[in-house]
Amino acid sequence: MSEWFTAFAPASIGNVAVGFDMLGLALSDVGDRVMARRTDGAGVTVAEVRGINGELHPYLSTNANENTASIAAQALLDAHGAGMGVELKVHKGVPLQSGMGSSAASAVAAVVATNALLDTPLTVEALLPYALEGEKFASGGLHADNVAPSLVGGLVLCPQVLLPDIVRLPIPDDISAVLLHPDLQVNTAHARKALAKRVPMQQWIDQQGLLAAFVAACAANDIDLLGRSLRDIIIEPQRSANVACFDAVVEAARKSGALGCSLSGSGPSIFALCKHSDARNMASSMEHACRAQGIACQSWVSPMDAPGARLVGDT
Repeated sequence: MSEWFTAFAPASIGNVAVGFDMLGLALSDVGDRVMARRTDGAGVTVAEVRGINGELHPYLSTNANENTASIAAQALLDAHGAGMGVELKVHKGVPLQSGMGSSAASAVAAVVATNALLDTPLTVEALLPYALEGEKFASGGLHADNVAPSLVGGLVLCPQVLLPDIVRLPIPDDISAVLLHPDLQVNTAHARKALAKRVPMQQWIDQQGLLAAFVAACAANDIDLLGRSLRDIIIEPQRSANVACFDAVVEAARKSGALGCSLSGSGPSIFALCKHSDARNMASSMEHACRAQGIACQSWVSPMDAPGARLVGDT
């Protein structure tokens, strides 16, 4: 059998508060790994899916038509590897239904590993449409705010109207992301269906203004403007009640110096942006607030310029 290629794809923060379905931020040190090798047959098969604990996953499917990794890899083969056979092994590092881009990380890692098997591999950016096919299966729509940052890293503007084009935004100086994951689950597809179908015009205008100000703040390295604009006045109020520890964690983050704090994706994870020097203390404060609500949790501190997906060793 041919050589295995292993790809790592990081978790991500979707929406980044101000940019629903349009902004995403990669995280360092947490993500999924997918191994791929060529086979004699045609099409994609999934040999195994393992969970965070290393054991075979109890319910993620190895059916190639029901797994985000294999769906994404098959989309790539359909376009650039007709007749090829590929076998995948998926090792999850991102909790499911966590608001950390779990399905996106699997899809991205799969296309990066499969791309390495092609006779003429594509550029990383060119893999976006194929990873999105896997994410579409999981979330029910064409949303790149987790896939794009997981693929290319950093802070990415990726509105659907511009796809497959994306914009990597400048990273402000001395800013870290802190992400807290409570031991809860929120189904992204269900959370999306529950959102109001209409919002008042003024509320939409205000949110668009905050998004524009946030992008301008990143470009100008204006930390004060970044902090004033990092707010979600439309989606967060509809979703935050589903996360029992949300208010307590946000209060703890703000008291620790957060520039802003909101849900990551549809939750339950909660992220904050802050100065590098405040990040470790803020993570501890957010964890303490969550555990005080009787909810177990873990946290990560990440630079805003965390790298995207890449080929790695098998360990």
